[in-house]
Amino acid sequence: MIHATGEEDRAMIRFVWSHVRGRAGRSLALLAGVLVATTGFTVLSGTTATARLQVTGVVSENARAAYDILVRPVGTRLPMETDLGLVQPHAMSALYGGITMRQYEQVQHLAGVDVAAPVAVLGYANTRYFSAFDITDVVDPSLDGQIIRIDPTFSADRGLSRASGQPSFVYITKHRLSWPILEQSSTSRSTFFGGEVLGRDEVCHGSVAALDLDAAGQPTRICGIYSTSVATERGFNTVEVVRLRPDGKFERGRSAQPPAVTDRLVATVRRTLSVLVAGIDPVAEDRLVGLRNAVDTGRYLTPDDRVTPGQDFSALPVLASSRSYIDSSVEAAFSRLPPDTPIAGISRFDLGSHLGAVPPGNTLARQSVGGEPGLQQLLADDPANDVRMSSFVRAGAPQYDRAPDGTLVVRTVDPSVSAYDTFVAPWQSDDTTFRTLTEEVRTRQFIAGRVVGTYDPAKLRAFSELSRVPMETYEPPGVTGADQRSKDLLGGNTLAPEGNPSGYVAAPPLLLTNLAALSSGELSSAAPISAIRVRVADVTGFTETSRERVRVVAEQIATRTGLEVDITYGSSATPQTVELAAGVYGRPVLHLNEGWSKKGVAAAIVNAVDRKSVVLFLLVLVVCTLFLVNAVAAAVRDRRSELAVLACLGWPGRRIGLAILAEVLGIGLAAGLLGLGISAPLGIILGVRLTWSHAVLAVPVALGLTLVAGIVPAVRAARTHPAGALHPAVRRPRRPRRARTVLGLALTNLGRVPGRTLLGTVALAIGVAALSMLMAVTFAFRGAIVGTALGDVVSLRVRGVDTVAIVATVLFSAVAVADVLYLNIRDRAHELASLQAAGWSAAALGRLVTYEGLCIGVLGAVLGAGAGLAGASLLVGGISAGLVNVGVLTALAGVLVAAASAAVPALLLRRLPVAQLLAEE
Repeated sequence: MIHATGEEDRAMIRFVWSHVRGRAGRSLALLAGVLVATTGFTVLSGTTATARLQVTGVVSENARAAYDILVRPVGTRLPMETDLGLVQPHAMSALYGGITMRQYEQVQHLAGVDVAAPVAVLGYANTRYFSAFDITDVVDPSLDGQIIRIDPTFSADRGLSRASGQPSFVYITKHRLSWPILEQSSTSRSTFFGGEVLGRDEVCHGSVAALDLDAAGQPTRICGIYSTSVATERGFNTVEVVRLRPDGKFERGRSAQPPAVTDRLVATVRRTLSVLVAGIDPVAEDRLVGLRNAVDTGRYLTPDDRVTPGQDFSALPVLASSRSYIDSSVEAAFSRLPPDTPIAGISRFDLGSHLGAVPPGNTLARQSVGGEPGLQQLLADDPANDVRMSSFVRAGAPQYDRAPDGTLVVRTVDPSVSAYDTFVAPWQSDDTTFRTLTEEVRTRQFIAGRVVGTYDPAKLRAFSELSRVPMETYEPPGVTGADQRSKDLLGGNTLAPEGNPSGYVAAPPLLLTNLAALSSGELSSAAPISAIRVRVADVTGFTETSRERVRVVAEQIATRTGLEVDITYGSSATPQTVELAAGVYGRPVLHLNEGWSKKGVAAAIVNAVDRKSVVLFLLVLVVCTLFLVNAVAAAVRDRRSELAVLACLGWPGRRIGLAILAEVLGIGLAAGLLGLGISAPLGIILGVRLTWSHAVLAVPVALGLTLVAGIVPAVRAARTHPAGALHPAVRRPRRPRRARTVLGLALTNLGRVPGRTLLGTVALAIGVAALSMLMAVTFAFRGAIVGTALGDVVSLRVRGVDTVAIVATVLFSAVAVADVLYLNIRDRAHELASLQAAGWSAAALGRLVTYEGLCIGVLGAVLGAGAGLAGASLLVGGISAGLVNVGVLTALAGVLVAAASAAVPALLLRRLPVAQLLAEE
């Protein structure tokens, strides 16, 4: 420790003050340097802290989804889900039980569980509905009889899949018609609403659509056809008989009912709808997503809802979705057959092929109807449209192969049309399929779903889009085009469910029933539950306490039940590229983006921002210290002659070192106090959350930085030899060589001041290394979080902070190099004056200084980039092609910084007092 008497202390203080005042310019320059470094450090560290607060705030706001834990049966998790930490969006749509009621009760009664909401997927129930087309304007009222042909074209997949169906026909006559009251194959006679009783013949084989009564009242049988033995809905072929009355209205009979009179003539195309049915706990589901508040018609399910026996069938209360999400439509083209086309007396077995073989006339009109109206008909209180639940069609989960580029290639499977048994399959059932279908016969008893109410999924409780989890109970997974071609093919829309259970995109359950109704009776199962969604109690934001609570509950569920458990708390959607094979009906190969849930995103973001904050803090500290070391060293070098004179006057080395250190600390204290005053206002201007307690750090930071920066120069000053003023600042070359180029002279000059050249090289190398590590850490941070919805938002929030830190690092490095070059010019001012007097132009001298800066830049950039890559590899766990690219870019940036730094000293050469310097020489 350095000791001094009181008199010496006072003399020292006077000396330091007189020197600071006497060399005001250099003192102010040093003060400005310390102030910039201190303020920059304070503001940048405050910026880093602000960024962390922003990140943690965004994460806390968006970490919570509808549920925190997903519980599935054993063996249902895909291998790639385990390998990549993902949860597939089809996680629940293809699970048909596997969890017992006892296991559900174990989960439900665990300490820490707020809500445990089960889902029991039964499968696809099938029903029929009709797409209606108004053909009133197609009818020619001047014709006594006419046959309108209806050619349906089915489409799905945003119109990419199209297929033609069998034509249907409407026979329209002005004659009086009489329809049969009831067809009974056990009797030999048929009775009609007009009172006619006719014996059966073998032409219509017991199926009479109507009697066409001519003016004389003679009946002519018109056979009816209604195809039922068809594989898919495209095979239906019907003939309907309608009377055009003199008043312009239409009279028609159907289903053994008295004829009805209408103003408009509506033709129908029969469709098939496969509806996914699932059981829920009404109370738990309402607590989880607010399902009761989404009911828009009728009533909500109650815990007491059960299968109700009836005379003809038993009814299962269901709550229906008012949105089908199904992209399936039918377009019909209408034409008129020639007037002389025979229809009467043709066998029912031949009528369809007979009419279909007649060339149609010109197309009179086209109409298109989507799938949504059919769903509304399903929800109407019409027993004919009740959904039969005696058996279900079950679709397996899609399987994937992983391509070298990471694309998930969906495997195709053989069509399973036979799974529909007595039901008519949707028209795409024999298309390229991705799910295996099986039939599940639950009961021989006829059970129909009876709608007690409808709900709108859009009215469910909203959750953050950044932390989505599989919610297939209420909406299909969003699947969009992954490349421009696929986006254009889809018209910028999502690929929606097609109404075909064997297709890739699954529709959500459109019918929900009470889980208790499935636990007894004909629909009971030993393990009915497909998945349990668990929300943990007392979880707020994304904190260590909340994370631990979720982890403990998940661990207890896995231990007690042995089921598959995934923590979805803190998850976020991440797009996976999926390749879908071309379809049979025209859909080309598609590359799609599908949002899978990536687990642990929130934790990864918080951990990454903590690591980045620490690294940024240290790098800014290193660069600021380096800047001050150069500034203090420059001040000491500038006083080399003065310090030598003091040594000659008898000043001891420790006193000289103490004087230098006191001067530096005094300037540091002043800079710290100024930094204290401007840091907080500057933070407000820059939008940085910088508290006064944080700003007060400017004083100890300034003192600490100047102390570290002043130690080495003070020690060197203490060792000053009295003859130091006699030695030139620039070493003479050992072996004089004639430099033939400006570049050669620049290299020679750098060799004459190896210490200073080394200092400039190290200064730039540290700057480049810091810049390399900073960019590597920044990119690694973004790489750790981008690719998910939450991570992308966070990355945008902190991008400004990263840019500020990078720019500050580059500026500090540039000033350090410029300082070295400036001192070179000052120490070699006499030589440069001599060169200028010998005829060198100012431009030539500028090139000389620029070349010196470039040489320092190349050497420092290469060393710094190498050191930066080595440090970055330790920080991010290895060297990748991206890190190498970062190193190359930062090396080039270092060279450019050195060249730009040389520009200012080169301009100062124009102000050299040549005459004065030559006179002194």
